[in-house]
Amino acid sequence: MPRCQYLHTMVRVRDLDAALRFFCDGLGLREVRRTSHEAGRFTLVYLSASDDPDDGPQLELTHNWDHADAYSGGRNFGHVAYEVDDIYAACQHLIDLGYTISRPPRDGRMAFVRSPDLISVELLQRGAALAPAAPWTTLPNVGEW
Repeated sequence: MPRCQYLHTMVRVRDLDAALRFFCDGLGLREVRRTSHEAGRFTLVYLSASDDPDDGPQLELTHNWDHADAYSGGRNFGHVAYEVDDIYAACQHLIDLGYTISRPPRDGRMAFVRSPDLISVELLQRGAALAPAAPWTTLPNVGEW
């Protein structure tokens, strides 16, 4: 069987600045490449957890310049997942930026949040789960995740 390598996951975004705020400011990803295509009226932005564009898979944000309506089917897509050093700190940081944690990390291991384009993002605690802690243990799920 031929070898294959996972390169990226593509998600369509309606507001590129809002998506970059969520994924870069909120999750700490870095923009590693951007191309704009005037003829097709779209921009592709590639994000990575590393400064090195050749280091691991990337998230491709596709911004169609003339598309103003919300994209549907976010739950059909599934989710993207990122490992974090401290799940509680990561969730608090996202809350501080104004995002809602859809599935709080009650178990100290896993949480879900949605991007401005309703992409479901799973956050997983690196290594062993943290000890359950307030207020996370009592927060309810909110909306879909």
